[in-house]
Amino acid sequence: MNKDEIVHVLVPLVEAFDKLQIAYYIGGSVASSIYGEPRQTQDADVVADIHLNHVRSLVSSLQAEYYIDADMIRDAIHRRSSFNIIHFDSMLKVDIFIPKPRPFTQQELRRSRAEIIAVGSRPFILASPEDTILNKLEWYKMSDGVSSRQWGDILGVLGRKGSDLDFAYLRHWADNLGVADLLERAVTEAGTTGETSL
Repeated sequence: MNKDEIVHVLVPLVEAFDKLQIAYYIGGSVASSIYGEPRQTQDADVVADIHLNHVRSLVSSLQAEYYIDADMIRDAIHRRSSFNIIHFDSMLKVDIFIPKPRPFTQQELRRSRAEIIAVGSRPFILASPEDTILNKLEWYKMSDGVSSRQWGDILGVLGRKGSDLDFAYLRHWADNLGVADLLERAVTEAGTTGETSL
């Protein structure tokens, strides 16, 4: 997906979230492409705090534009896992993750921020640059360090954002998540100082 396709695929979804007052943020490669090095992505990752009382209205709002299954959503809510929807017009997939009940995920929701993805588009809520890095470090670790795309995305955000990043926050949560060694390796490879500018 390029930026225009991302906007086309996500606008109806986030408008439904706004209408139902569902907190959400866009993460994954969409976020890292905005903050770091742009690259084509085959899907979009969204974290959304959907509850059972939202399901009927959400499906009703989206079923004209997406393949969406109410039972899949309910199962994801019960399991604190994920489900996907498919945009009919483009046949592109959106993976939607239910937030896990852990402190870091709650921080991500609180720290998410409005960003413009494409010129002339409405703002979308994205994970912060720091949380995008931390999330991708977790995914990289889970892949046993073989996902070159995840690593490239991490280096891209570190390289572009540099000293604008909150490194105290990054190091605190990297230690908490068990990825402190990977963060320091990435900081070195990205050629950034690893310090926040004053």
